[in-house]
This record gives sequence, structure tokens and C-alpha cells, in this order.
Amino acid sequence: MTALDTKDKPSDDAADEQGDTKQRQPAPPKENPVESGRKRRVILVVLIIVVIGASIGALIWWLHARHFESTDDAFIDGHIIAISPKVSAIVNRVYIDDNSVVKTGDPLVELDARDYKTAWLQAEGDLQSAQGKLAEAVAQVKVADANIGEAEAELAVAQANATNSERDLKRYLALEEPARSKQQMDNATAAEKTTAAQVQEAQAKLTAAQAQAADAQIAVDAAKGDVTTAEGALEQARNNVEYCTITADTDGLVTRKDVEPGMYVQVGQQLFSLVPTDVWVTANFKETQLDEIRTGQPVTIEVDAYPGRKITGKVQSVQNGTGSRFSLLPPENATGNYVKIVQRVPVKIVLDAGQNNDQDHLLSPGMSVEPEVRVK
Repeated sequence: MTALDTKDKPSDDAADEQGDTKQRQPAPPKENPVESGRKRRVILVVLIIVVIGASIGALIWWLHARHFESTDDAFIDGHIIAISPKVSAIVNRVYIDDNSVVKTGDPLVELDARDYKTAWLQAEGDLQSAQGKLAEAVAQVKVADANIGEAEAELAVAQANATNSERDLKRYLALEEPARSKQQMDNATAAEKTTAAQVQEAQAKLTAAQAQAADAQIAVDAAKGDVTTAEGALEQARNNVEYCTITADTDGLVTRKDVEPGMYVQVGQQLFSLVPTDVWVTANFKETQLDEIRTGQPVTIEVDAYPGRKITGKVQSVQNGTGSRFSLLPPENATGNYVKIVQRVPVKIVLDAGQNNDQDHLLSPGMSVEPEVRVK
């Protein structure tokens, strides 16, 4: 045996020492059967308690949940009013800023009204002129009526003279020829013709007077139309001056402000938006949830933006059609690759009075909410 082999091979003493060490290690303790059974019983009892608790919890949840329908596909909805000027002018003053709270009647923007005030004064002058022309036309009607009365009187005199002349002529013609003179006959004939001509002249004068009266009445009607037009122009001028002060038509908050003093704004140009505080909830329920949802049912609503806050309302209406049917591009199901998907139907929920009066926790369109409708 070489020296190397002797070095690598453990000595007999070392081997004996390792064997003694193994013998000196303590044996693992034996498990007590009584203790083991007790642990198993404890685990079994705990499992039974957990199962019973879970069953009771599930039963309580089912008893509660079957009286309610809820969805997380719901949002605050409301009107967004675009505020635009009705007249074109330079902006003098802006009374609001982004997210300003305004009340009905509050001034929002003031425009330069000098040109419109000048137009107002001119419209007042035009109205006075039209009213003067109307008075003149009415006076002409009175003159025409007087002329008609005069012409009627002259006609009556002419007709009376003609009647007398005709009677005289008939009397002369009834006399025997020796009892009448030629001069008397000539005079009676001439008088009859003269008075007849006077009747025709008086009739023509009456007709002319009546025509003048009709023309005068037409002039009155035209003058009345001019007065009405002038009154409308004056009213429009007055409105234009009032339009130079833009006021709030409802309570709300200012959003997306895009107007500054010195700007020249045009008719219809959007200056900002006004969001009223009168909001509601649009909840998109699954069609399988609609069986027991009815108008007037109470609703409790949780708002994601305000944890812990609950508001109340009631179901107002259910849309007559699914949301996908009224979308911009309704699905075309007759294509051969139809896959049935549970549709959602918008339900409008109105809030109870006073639910959106807290200025620090205002509800705004687009906020996510979770409504819970009590159906039983």
C-alpha cells in the first residue's frame, strides 16, 4: 500500500469514532396517540364551524341579495349647456372662471354694447317716423270720408233737380201745342238735360271720393305695417343690448372656459359650458336583471369618488331598447358568426331632493357609481 493510499483511507479509529457518534444520537420521540386524536378532533371542529359559518353567511347573503339588483356599469349623467353669444362684439368683462359656481341670473360675460345702443336709438326714431306716417294716413281717411259725404250731398241735389226738370218737361209735353210756347219747351228740355248731366257729374265725383277713401285706407294699412316693422326692429335692438350681458339661466358649474376680455366673439361661438346641479344616474343593467325592475322603486347609490357616502333615488324609466341597438354602429347579427352576448339596457334613476347640494361633494356627469335597486 502506498503512502497516498494510506493518507486517503480513514483509519480504524476514526471509523469507530463515527460509529459511536451515530449510536449516541437520541431516537425521535414517539407520538402520543391520545394527543394526536385530540388535534384531529380540534381541526375537524374548526372545519365544521367554518363550513357552517360560510353556509350561514351564504344564506344571509342570498336572503338579502334576492331583494336587490345592482350593477357597476353606471354613471352620473346630466345636461351640459354650451354658452354662446347671440350677438357679435368685443368682450368687456368676464365674471367667471373654470369651476366657478353660479346661480340663476348671475352675470357671466359682458360684451361691448355701444353699437347696439346706437341701433336702439335709430330704431326708436324709425318707429316715431312710422307712427307719424300712420297718423297722416288716418287723417287722409277722414278727409276722404268727408269728401264722400260732400259728393253724396251734391248727388242728392242733382238728382232732385233732375227729377224736377223731368217733371216740368212732362207737364209741358202734356199741354196742347197751342197752350205752350216753343221757348218754354226749349227751356224745359235744356233744363232736363242739364240736370241729368249734373247727376252724372255728381255720381262721378262720389265715385272718385270713394276711390280716394279706399286709397287712404290702403295707405293706413301700409302705415300700420310700417309701424309693426319698426316696433319689431326696436324690440330686436333692445334685445341686442340685453344680449350683451350673458347671464346664467340655471344653477351650475362653469367648465371648459374659453373666453377672455378683449376677444371679439361671434354669434354661436362657444365660450364655456355650464353643468347644472340637476343630475341623474344612467345604470346599464343586464337584460336578465330587468324582470323585476319597475318605475318608482327605491335605489341606494354608492359613489366611487366619495367612499362611504350613499345617496338615494328612485327608478324613473327603462329605455325601450338596448344600448348596442342605439349605438353609432349597431351590430349586424345576420353575418353567420353570431355569438350570443347578454345585452345591457339603460335605466334612468333620478335622485331624491337635496342629494346634490353639498358643494364639497358635488356629483358631476361621468362619475362612476354603483346603484342598488330594491325590487322586493
